[in-house]
Amino acid sequence: MTSLAIETHGLGKRFGARTALESIDLEVPRGTAFGFLGRNGAGKTTLVRLLLGLAQPTSGTMRLLGTEPRLALARVGAIVEEPRFHPHLTGRENLLVHAAARDAHAAARIPAALERVGLAARADDAVKGYSLGMCQRLGIARCLLCDPELLILDEPVNGLDPAGILEFRRLVRSLVEEGRTVLLSSHLLDEVEKTCDSAAIVDNGRVVAQGTIAQLTERGDERTIDIVAAPAVKAAHVLAATPLVRRAVEHDGGIRATLAPDAPRDADIVTALLTRLLAEGIAVERVNPVRRSLEDQFLSMTTRLEHA
Repeated sequence: MTSLAIETHGLGKRFGARTALESIDLEVPRGTAFGFLGRNGAGKTTLVRLLLGLAQPTSGTMRLLGTEPRLALARVGAIVEEPRFHPHLTGRENLLVHAAARDAHAAARIPAALERVGLAARADDAVKGYSLGMCQRLGIARCLLCDPELLILDEPVNGLDPAGILEFRRLVRSLVEEGRTVLLSSHLLDEVEKTCDSAAIVDNGRVVAQGTIAQLTERGDERTIDIVAAPAVKAAHVLAATPLVRRAVEHDGGIRATLAPDAPRDADIVTALLTRLLAEGIAVERVNPVRRSLEDQFLSMTTRLEHA
């Protein structure tokens, strides 16, 4: 069995003269949450539609769960754009309609699926009375009816309030803990960073970066450390004169030191700077490496930055 849940090579899709996706190479490991991250119009939904057989690629190949997509779809649960239901039917009845097209055990999974997404108490209410967030949760419940190995979710937190987003995050992590794979297509950088293990950043139909969240946030040559010390002026001068530091400036009540390219990594550089400051009789209150966020990386790699 392949270790990849999704694998694409040179995947492309054109609509007439417009290129929606170009030469997409993705490797989504099994048993992980993977974010497909891009601004609106970047090509996220087009990829989802290709993976699910709702559109045909104009170039490249793709495999789901180690086989051709059409052979894997029985083991895939998906939400594409906004989930739609029969408004006059209840949530439970909508799931029963869907279960009829699934395997023989799908209907028996309905109570557990409704409980898992927090809709058990509203399961017998007509969907026309559901909020957008409730419809999103019902869509996830529908995904669970096939006991999926892979879930493909397109903008699944649209309409959820902060509490609902937190519950969704916990749900995704619980699914991953069970060995399932979740592909989460989203433009919400913070949510991808908090929910996913790995991600790909897409811009103008191309993947511009791919890797674990840690790898993506560590990219770039410039590393910085925030230091609170007294006397601050002396500390800034000492740091600026240190070969490990490129520059040191006042920042937010402390000092932000930009490190030289050859400075040690992680705890080693913190120890080196702390030792240097203490040797000069400087009282150090706090030393914090500045973590580069996924948003920083996204903005540095996409056309948003070019047009800012």
